[in-house]
Amino acid sequence: MRVAILHVTTREGEQKDVSGEEGLSVMEVLRDNGVDDAFALCGGCCSCATCHIYVQEDRLAALPPMSEDENDLLDSSSHRQANSRLSCQIPWSASFDGLAVTVAPED
Repeated sequence: MRVAILHVTTREGEQKDVSGEEGLSVMEVLRDNGVDDAFALCGGCCSCATCHIYVQEDRLAALPPMSEDENDLLDSSSHRQANSRLSCQIPWSASFDGLAVTVAPED
């Protein structure tokens, strides 16, 4: 099985490469690799927006579409950008190998 790498920039600007099992969410991959910035207080059920990330813009279209719930939660963030997503709503896949994300500032 090929290992897919996720390039992460933390809120402090630290860059690290992490990997995780296919089928986990990006939030779970971050959490399991010690990226504590993506708090995910709701446990990944799309109700808190504490796992807000910025996704590499040129790969954003390859991700599953954003749900209305995710869009509404991101609207509550003062740090929302065009490439904002909730990491709990993105299923990790080997096809995303090399994807770069940045953990958004805390609201």
